[in-house]
Amino acid sequence: MNHFGKKPENQNLDYLGLTHLAAAYWNLTPAELVEETITLGQGMLTSTGALAVDTGEFTGRSPKDKFIVADATTENTVWWGGQFNLPFDPAKFDLLFARMQAYLTGREVYVRDVFACADERYRIGVRVVTEYPWSNLFADNMFIRPDAGQLSTFSPDWHVICVPGFYADPERDGTRQHNFAVINFTRKLAIIGGTGYTGEIKKGIFTVLNYVLPQEKNVLSMHCSANVGKDGDTAVFFGLSGTGKTTLSSDHGRRLIGDDEHGWTDTTIFNFEGGCYAKTIDLTREKEPQIYDAIRFGAILENIGFGDDGVTPDYTDSAKTENTRVSYPIHHIDNIMEPSVGGIPKNIFFLTCDAFGVLPPISRLTRAQAMYQFISGYTAKVAGTEAGVTEPTTTFSACFGAPFLPLHPTRYAEMLGKKLDESGAQVWLVNTGWSGGPYGVGERIKLRYTRAMINAALEGKLDAQEHEIHDVFGLAMPLACPHVPPEILNPRHTWKDKAAYDAKAIELAEKFVKNFEKFKEFASQEILGAAPKLMA
Repeated sequence: MNHFGKKPENQNLDYLGLTHLAAAYWNLTPAELVEETITLGQGMLTSTGALAVDTGEFTGRSPKDKFIVADATTENTVWWGGQFNLPFDPAKFDLLFARMQAYLTGREVYVRDVFACADERYRIGVRVVTEYPWSNLFADNMFIRPDAGQLSTFSPDWHVICVPGFYADPERDGTRQHNFAVINFTRKLAIIGGTGYTGEIKKGIFTVLNYVLPQEKNVLSMHCSANVGKDGDTAVFFGLSGTGKTTLSSDHGRRLIGDDEHGWTDTTIFNFEGGCYAKTIDLTREKEPQIYDAIRFGAILENIGFGDDGVTPDYTDSAKTENTRVSYPIHHIDNIMEPSVGGIPKNIFFLTCDAFGVLPPISRLTRAQAMYQFISGYTAKVAGTEAGVTEPTTTFSACFGAPFLPLHPTRYAEMLGKKLDESGAQVWLVNTGWSGGPYGVGERIKLRYTRAMINAALEGKLDAQEHEIHDVFGLAMPLACPHVPPEILNPRHTWKDKAAYDAKAIELAEKFVKNFEKFKEFASQEILGAAPKLMA
């Protein structure tokens, strides 16, 4: 095989216990990694120039197989009471890692040195070691790329080792099944095996930052996208995958800071990453021109289908998964912030994909409502985003990112409340889900309407607009918005059967109240007063 990279003589991975590798290829260029992938038969070039790969058995994250080592570092700081922070025995971790090291004996690996955090005051170095070249290209796309000078003095703070071909033995290793992602905060090491889904790499480091930044740096870590307008106003978009973070923050009239992970300091909003990871299902240039045009050489398309010629991507094809994805470096988009840092936000949008068809397409929140909605984190998981999800499923994900939050959700909520008080930012709830009925009956709210409502909010055109209050959720809904049919602004008006709407609104309200029970003891009376009203 013709390899372009050479392992520098002064660099090795012996310190990681990887002492008998066939070769380690350090910081190959995107072109070299694409060549390696094609040569190994693991991918192909598409008509766009992007590399297409299949991630195999797993085409989405597997949160039930993500663990945190429970030891002296984490036992009293990680929130073990939720469903996502699953404890892992330190001795089991050592044995599992030893078996991974043995698996890599005699094999080739690819090494990538990158940074996380665009604000240099909080930057960490991450060394990513991967079994597959395209996993390494993903890391190059998604993290911040050092220049030659920085590489010459690079010293990693954290390591990620991603070995899709290594399967765990649940009985021996203490995992749930053969795939796993385990974070060890004491050893500053994340190991991933049994899954080729690249999102596990980026979300592993996101989890690390969600633990470190709030505790050690007083920085609020956020699952959000962010952009900056022509007047320098920063906007932040919270939301789970599938709610529109990447789509709605990619706006030709605003410069992109980032599409998924950010920190909020006393003076800045900064991107954790150096790239974007966008859903491509039903992608068109008309609807999402920036994402569409970013799919070129250097980008990686995951699990897509093709047209009759076998090389042209068919973004309507969901045969493999609804969670078809593209990763690309942020510079594939023209109007970006360089570096990926903006000022404190003026507007904050909570994006929810409401499968009940109950919530208004846009509403203005009070501080108490903002805190209540943030802690609740309501949305519907969109098909394919996680293993086993085949249609929109109602979920409450605290802080719009519970699977990635090692600390108790109220820790992040308290920080957000303080930031809102200091910044005076206005918070909006935006429903990118259904209208006119629930999933299966109504229709998904048109993207052009959502964009028009967000633009109106950003431009201050809703500030003086007259509002009406939702009977159950107490949300302030504008009576009019430029370029949006007024009848859709109150969701009840879009339902033919008003009684059915009222019943569905109460049903959703009951879910909110039940979900919030576990947070009641931590919430103020002000926040509790923002709960939906359960009317008879």
